[in-house]
This record gives sequence, C-alpha cells and structure tokens, in this order.
Amino acid sequence: MSGMFDRQPLWQRALRVFTGFDGPLALVVVVLGAAGLMTMYSAGYDHGTRFVDHGRNMLLAAGVMFIVAQLPPQRLAQLAVPLYVVGVALLIATAVFGVTKKGATRWLHVGVIDIQPSEILKIAMPLMLAWWFQRREGQVQALDFAVAFLLLAAPVGLIVKQPDLGTAILVLAAGLYVMFFAGLSWKLIVPVLLVAAVAVTAVVWFQVAICQPDVQWPLMRDYQKHRVCTLLDPTQDPLGKGFHIIQGMIAIGSGGITGKGFMNGTQTHLEFIPERTTDFIFAAFSEEFGMAGCVALLLGFTFLIFRGLMIASDAPTLFSRLLAGAITLSFFTYAMVNMGMVTGMLPVVGIPLPFISYGGTAMVTLGLALGILMSVARSKRLMQS
Repeated sequence: MSGMFDRQPLWQRALRVFTGFDGPLALVVVVLGAAGLMTMYSAGYDHGTRFVDHGRNMLLAAGVMFIVAQLPPQRLAQLAVPLYVVGVALLIATAVFGVTKKGATRWLHVGVIDIQPSEILKIAMPLMLAWWFQRREGQVQALDFAVAFLLLAAPVGLIVKQPDLGTAILVLAAGLYVMFFAGLSWKLIVPVLLVAAVAVTAVVWFQVAICQPDVQWPLMRDYQKHRVCTLLDPTQDPLGKGFHIIQGMIAIGSGGITGKGFMNGTQTHLEFIPERTTDFIFAAFSEEFGMAGCVALLLGFTFLIFRGLMIASDAPTLFSRLLAGAITLSFFTYAMVNMGMVTGMLPVVGIPLPFISYGGTAMVTLGLALGILMSVARSKRLMQS
C-alpha cells in the first residue's frame, strides 16, 4: 500500500528521462533547427510542400535523437558490427539489383520504398572503426591501422562506383577521423597532405591544357572532370555547368552586410538559384541575411563542433571518445564542403548543409548522429551522479 504513495509523480518520472542531456548541445541544436525552418520557409514556401516536409523531417530526427540518446555507448558498440555488415551487404545488393536514377545506381527497392544504403555507412563506419580500436586498446600497431583502412576502403569503393562522390567523401572522412583520434602517425598524414597540395596546385597551374574536351583524367568520370574544370573557371559555360556556381555567388554577393531581408531574396524567389532548398540553400540564406547572418550561422556550427569535441574529450571510454570525436568532425565536413561548393571554393558534390538543407534521409542521419553525442554526454553525467 505504501508503495502506491511512494511513487513519484508522472512529471518527475518523465523528467528523469532527460537527466544527463547536454544542455549547451541541445540549445545550439534548437537554434540551428530554427534557422533551418526559417530559411526553408522563405526558400521553399512556394516549392510544393517542402517547408511542411522539412518540419516533419526535423520532428522525426528529434525523435530518433531522443531514442538513441537513451542507449548507453556500450549498447551502441554492440550494434557496430551488425550495422556495418548490413550496410556493406546492402551496398553490394545495390550494385547488383539497384535502381538507377539520373545515371546513378544509389537506391535499392525494398518493399514499397527505395532506400539509399550509403546513408547507413555515415554512422556505421565510425561505429565500426571505433569498435575495432576499442578492441585493440593499449596494443594498437601498424597492422591494426591497415585492417581499419581495409574496413573503410570497401564501402567507400562501393559508394564511389554508384557513383556518389559526396557521400563517399563523408564516409571516408568519418573513418579517417576515427583513425586520426586513434593515434594515426603524422608521418603518414603529412605526406598525403603534401601530395594533395601538389596535385591541386598542378591542376590550377595546367588548367587550360588539362580541361580540354579530348583530355581524359585517370580514375575520374567525365562529369567529375567537368565539375573541377567548371570550379576553376565557371564562366566557360555560364548557362550550363557553371550556372549553379555563378548564380550562387551572385546571390551571396548581393546580400551585402545585412542582407535583403527575410522573404526578400530576389535571386531566390525569381528562381535563379538552382536547388535552392537543397544543396544551394546557403546561397538563399546569404542573400536574405547577408554577411551578418552567415557569421552567426558559422558561429552556431563552430559552437556545435567545439561542444562535440568537449563531449568527446570527457567521454569515459576509448570507444565513445573515438565515436563522438569522429561524428563531431563529420559535422565540420558537412558544413565546410557545402559552404565551399556554394561559394565556388570546392567542386559541387551534392552534400547538404546540416539543419538547413531539405532531405529526409540526411535529416534522420543527423538526428542519429546527435543522439550518439547525447548518449556519450549522458553516460558521463550519469556516472558522476
């Protein structure tokens, strides 16, 4: 009988579910989410049901984040191998039985829907490598990094073959971040960076010669070559390949310091910006909110990244440190590559801007990643309580 009177009120029991959630991380997620909704309303209110769908996707991502945050990192570690195996198996199935759209075989028909298995690897890859290095804790050798590289190369190769260079870059980056945090030697990192710098310099220097139509680039498809050449000089094809970059830069520049104001972006609403609700939504945001809005958005992403790295540094286990660190820097990759391609600094590779761009699968993946960060932060706080 006394147990009935000792039971806590419902609101107290509900509050316990949120115990240990990281307040600063939750705050910046809410702020960036609000910025995304506001931008999507302006850019997509006359674009079918994009705004409503974007709000629905955010609610779904929030639900995924909340559920995943309840799982302790030890449970996430148990999911690493099965999720990785399923993800690679689905990629192989996509290569054999996949659905081809616009020249790319990225989708797999399952039941009544088409899924994009490569999205699974954005989370499965850092999970798998964090699990691997957790098992080798205290005895990591060069062979362990070689095995990790093979585990990384298999899905990345399958994704590149689809082809989906944007997703391949994200999966590759997530895996490399885990290897970096696991102690990959700078003696291996610096030479790769030097070779990359030399290659970029050579491409810029010999641009006129190597961008001729009859010149074939090794290991790259023609459309990938055209993207790089268009990046170097978008004015060569202003109404074709260079149209996206030119219109994006015009929109960004026309925003000035303070922007044209909410709902007043002429480049956006006159539909000069292609993909204004997805890949190039940063151009629409910049036009309406100007440099001041861009700085505020950059500060929001910077705070998110620093908070994630703080959570990673305080994580109680090697697995959770590697996983949280890799996922946090993945946010950096998303933002850097998207803003870089919209501003004409990087080739267009189809990577969304977190919280801002439209996309159901990408939003759910974002919620899953944030849920993992919350789980790591929560595990530390519960251990201290």
